[in-house]
Amino acid sequence: MEINEPVRAPEQRKRDVLERLGRELDIWVASADAEGVPCLVPLWFVWDGEAIWLSTRAGNPTGRNLRHGGRTRLALGHTRDVVLVDGTVETFGSSEVPAAAVEAFVVKTGWDPRRSGASYAFFKVVPLAVQAWHEERELTGRHLMRDGRWVV
Repeated sequence: MEINEPVRAPEQRKRDVLERLGRELDIWVASADAEGVPCLVPLWFVWDGEAIWLSTRAGNPTGRNLRHGGRTRLALGHTRDVVLVDGTVETFGSSEVPAAAVEAFVVKTGWDPRRSGASYAFFKVVPLAVQAWHEERELTGRHLMRDGRWVV
């Protein structure tokens, strides 16, 4: 997007966010441990229309933080085209994860974490808040979801 392009309406921002959730493969996952030590990693993901599904080893820092903290902040894009998603996290073992979530994950990423060993878990992130903006000119109106409900 060029700097001189018009500011997007909230409805367009929401459409853009949903399109990106369906198209993009990687998402930044931010978490923190009990002492507040942050962790930031990119993970593959799939959006099912209501939640974002991630997979990583249950015992690595991100897996432990997501499982024990129950919250995360996810980010798409670069600094000029930002999407931030704050959400709650539910953890599923390889044998507990809904089949539809695994199938969608495999179709999108080409990888089935269950075949990489029992150490992998799935994490369902239900959005509570979504923000989207292109640079400073779109900071106003960036909140598209609050308290788990789309405001646009």
